[in-house]
Amino acid sequence: MAGQTARTAAGAEPAATGALTPELLAAIDRDLAPVDAELAGRYPGDPAGRRPVHTVYVPADRLAPGTARAWGERALEALDRHAPDAAALADVLGTPAALADEVHRRVRAKLEREPVEDLRIDFEDGYGVRSDAEEDAHLDAAVAALADDRRAGTATPWAGIRTKCLEAPVRARALRTLDRFVAALVDAGLLGAPPGGDPEHPGAAPGGLLLTLPKVTYPQQVTAFVTALAAIERAHHLPAGALRFEVQVETPQAILGADGRATVARLLTAGAGRITGLHYGTYDYSASLGVAAAHQSLDHPAADHAKAVMQLAAAGTGVRVSDGSSNVVPVGDTEAVHAAWRLHHRLVRRSLARAYYQGWDMHPAQLPTRYAAVYTFYREGLPAAVDRLAAYRRGAGGGVLDEPATARALAGFLLRGVDCGALDEDEVTGPTGLARTDLDRMAGRSVT
Repeated sequence: MAGQTARTAAGAEPAATGALTPELLAAIDRDLAPVDAELAGRYPGDPAGRRPVHTVYVPADRLAPGTARAWGERALEALDRHAPDAAALADVLGTPAALADEVHRRVRAKLEREPVEDLRIDFEDGYGVRSDAEEDAHLDAAVAALADDRRAGTATPWAGIRTKCLEAPVRARALRTLDRFVAALVDAGLLGAPPGGDPEHPGAAPGGLLLTLPKVTYPQQVTAFVTALAAIERAHHLPAGALRFEVQVETPQAILGADGRATVARLLTAGAGRITGLHYGTYDYSASLGVAAAHQSLDHPAADHAKAVMQLAAAGTGVRVSDGSSNVVPVGDTEAVHAAWRLHHRLVRRSLARAYYQGWDMHPAQLPTRYAAVYTFYREGLPAAVDRLAAYRRGAGGGVLDEPATARALAGFLLRGVDCGALDEDEVTGPTGLARTDLDRMAGRSVT
């Protein structure tokens, strides 16, 4: 029958016919070599290592030494006042009783040790328009604050700035701030060759440095930012490509261009390998579509569409997609705080289920629910994930027959749980019998 002529009666592999000669196979390899190279370069997979679970934006004029620590103290005050123990927090958020104590313990420890993971010093919407002298002064003070925190051992794992966008009215100011920021980091010893560093590699950007370009509408704006970064690197003897950045998707044109093409993928191409993240801008994007203020939210259908397009464009590239923020902040009496907490917790859990593993937090009292949602998500999924991965590794059957792609997702889930502090490494490596490096490889992470 058609489609079965090469199959033997026993169902074995068909015998070679000799039609595919070595010369023909070599020609096919040559024809596909450009595709092989593009696949390897454009879709390297996720990089190994930890990633932030949130970004905190602080206007530049409000940043001071110890800002992150102050956010943690205010978060703990809110937790102690409105949910003083594990049972109270679990009751507000609906945390399973079996996880309540462990989640509460980890949340408190996180707020005491490292309340803010990713600090972005904001020179855009949260900062406004100032004179050049005023913005320069705030930038210099911000870098001094970063240096003070580094010396005090209280620096956040990731930090950087959000400049203004590259639209004509504010373009010069955006690039001036970018240039001055990098120069100030170098002068403060926060960027460049460390003392006694390798003379063959005179400069290196710290892995925790993040730059954010907002309100991108055209790929040419990304190209211009790349051009500026390359010039700054040359001026400060940094390795080419050391300065990388995130793109904020806040306009409809960043999703669908006037030519009918999906713009996000073109933005990534224009980034020339420098883009590390795509961040969804909840309120600018919603307002641009005419969504009424009362309905602007992370779970609006317009938001879901934009983030799905971002997710598709970023898949396999190593570029990470971050969800936006909720502007309903936990302030006021306990009833009002609990209502805001429940909303924030639900939205964070919803994002995690949709594979958006990062978001924005706008107020210190959102930190307890950020970490509670993240830790509960991974701890709830831990038993099934380790059991399924262990069964897959043994080749054993079970209630779920997992394929290699699902095993990859299971390994990625467990690694993210360990990296964010929701899980301990031995809770993962022991039951699965896989070392950390094995999990990285199984998850398709690029391991150097």
